[in-house]
Amino acid sequence: MRLAIQWVLSIIYVIQNAVMMLLMGILFFPWALFSPKGATAACRTYATWAIWTARWLVGIRSEVRGLVPSGAVLIPAKHQSFLDIMMIFKVLPQPRFIMKYELLFTPIIGVYAWRLGCVPVRRGRRGAAIKAMLADVESGRVPPGQLAIYPQGTRVPVGEYVPYKVGPYALYKETGQTAVPVATNCGMFWPKGTMLRKPGLAVVEFLAPIEQGLSQKEFMTQLEAVIEDRSNALMQEAGFDLDTVRR
Repeated sequence: MRLAIQWVLSIIYVIQNAVMMLLMGILFFPWALFSPKGATAACRTYATWAIWTARWLVGIRSEVRGLVPSGAVLIPAKHQSFLDIMMIFKVLPQPRFIMKYELLFTPIIGVYAWRLGCVPVRRGRRGAAIKAMLADVESGRVPPGQLAIYPQGTRVPVGEYVPYKVGPYALYKETGQTAVPVATNCGMFWPKGTMLRKPGLAVVEFLAPIEQGLSQKEFMTQLEAVIEDRSNALMQEAGFDLDTVRR
């Protein structure tokens, strides 16, 4: 009975969330079209709404831990759920994301992504995207901020393992910026591939910075170790059995 109720509430949550995304997208569109501030305001408003309604409608509480960076840094983040995107976006002062190039052509969303200064990446052309991003920063089109990238390249369901890609190191090397890894357990409560939302404490945690000076092997080894170890700890804290993690 409890599960059935949770399913009903989850469906209501998903539907109202989609409606609010559409309404806010339309409402803020004129402002976003002419100013990055409008795009940021729209996305922060939506993220705030989605996180708030998740708490009282489906029982997902959220918590951000660690020191949130304010300067120009890289954010290599564990990605399990759309929820971790919203939580990261909501707390960063100037958030930008590495995104699929195809999203630029999505109605409304493409304009918002462009105005936010997100970096579109074509498959197999990451190096060109990095150069374009650096040129945009130097020209002033995109102000320095926090650039989030997902080292595994996609959402990874809880209990599964996907190898880390070298994209974060390419940005680390080319930009000369410090990397601030992010761990999460959001996938336990907002899973990939289902409308069911599960109650509990969803956490996004900013970890100790990785300073410049590491080789590719050193950087990638350290990055994967700290993100995976801390994400596993957060999932274990929420009741996940680590013995089910497949590597």
